Amino acid sequence: MLPSAITKYLQNLAVQAPWEISGCKGTGFSGAVVIPALAEYGNLFDTLQSLAANPPDYLARFLVLVVVNHREDAVADDKNDNRLTLARLADVGPDLASLRLAWVDAASPGLEMPAKAGGVGLARKIGLDRALSCLDFSGKSPLLVCLDADTMVEPSYLHALTDHFSRSRNGGAVIPFRHRPGANTAEQEAIDRYELFLRSYVLGLSLAGSPYAFHSVGSAMACTAESYIRMGGMNRRHAAEDFYFLQQLHRTAGVEQLRGTTVHPSPRPSHRVPFGTGRSISRTLQGESNAITFYQPDCFRILGEWLDVVAGNLCMDASSLMAKAASVSPFLEEYLEISGFPDAWERLQNNNRTPETLLTAFHGWFDALRTMKLIHHLSASPFPRCGPEEAFPPLLDWAGLERVTGIAGQLALLRRVQNGEGDQLHHQLAANGSQERPATGLGL
Repeated sequence: MLPSAITKYLQNLAVQAPWEISGCKGTGFSGAVVIPALAEYGNLFDTLQSLAANPPDYLARFLVLVVVNHREDAVADDKNDNRLTLARLADVGPDLASLRLAWVDAASPGLEMPAKAGGVGLARKIGLDRALSCLDFSGKSPLLVCLDADTMVEPSYLHALTDHFSRSRNGGAVIPFRHRPGANTAEQEAIDRYELFLRSYVLGLSLAGSPYAFHSVGSAMACTAESYIRMGGMNRRHAAEDFYFLQQLHRTAGVEQLRGTTVHPSPRPSHRVPFGTGRSISRTLQGESNAITFYQPDCFRILGEWLDVVAGNLCMDASSLMAKAASVSPFLEEYLEISGFPDAWERLQNNNRTPETLLTAFHGWFDALRTMKLIHHLSASPFPRCGPEEAFPPLLDWAGLERVTGIAGQLALLRRVQNGEGDQLHHQLAANGSQERPATGLGL
């Protein structure tokens, strides 16, 4: 990448003062692991110790940058916790001496994030943007890695990241994940159910042939710095920043799952964001029986048929495609009309003269968000969300995998398939997902 591109990004798109790096002042790193930390004194240093267990030669090449943050309107307990964190970061013990450890203070008076604009997206962006000036762009593009303060990594973490990007043609990657055990039986059952929900959604997308069949987990994503700059950097969203980040990264650089390591997020309940793992676990533990429900397989079958219709009829005009969509499902046709597909398709055809570029442009328009909105639309009617006992077995049948009963067993199976722990199963799933898809409404 030309130095001018980095300079242009830092001048026009990166966050500006007052946030600066403290601690390690080194430069020339081949990568940076960025960790936002909001009231994480009780978790952060365990996470750092798990990083410190990586081989010394990799630790010497990676900056570890913690962004201690809260908004101006944060509660007193969070502010006090962050003060303790900043003090300990400035005086870490020998157990963390192997880390090239630095931090950004976005928590002290005058440095707090804005009340209306602050959140995890801005915290990640502060760290990722600030890390750019510490990286070595003289050779292969350095790496930017997102981790969370309550997520443990394995000793293979930095090696797997480095090895993956040395071989991959894609600029982005998602990392296999597995939630840590819950503190008690109720929490364990809740996190198992939630992780199975996440995995069943990605399984459905994979079987449907969606290019967005990857997990959006903020503590399990990475990219080259060049790809980060090209895509315009991290967004500033208070929640779902990982979803939108990976969506844009896929559009501009491609996203692929790496192999060889796993990250271990926390299963704890939380109210910090309006949705996601912590909120879903909290709602479940409070007795909300519908806090975690699943999408019916028919939703993914309709999605798959729609994607096949477009891929096989790129020369068709919008009205003809809408007629084919109606034959798949009137609810699909309704959604496409609401989404403005007819006008969008005309623009896409006018601006893309080859089938390859048109199909790519279509998937840029029918992105991860529109895909999710279609699944939600179909789930409102005619296929309401349901429990895993109804939704999951037909997905296993569709994937050509042996049926497994019970959430724990089903989760173990999908972990093996999606984390790449069983390559044969992974390839089997990919093969079954590419086969001709049967029609919907077959008693699934």
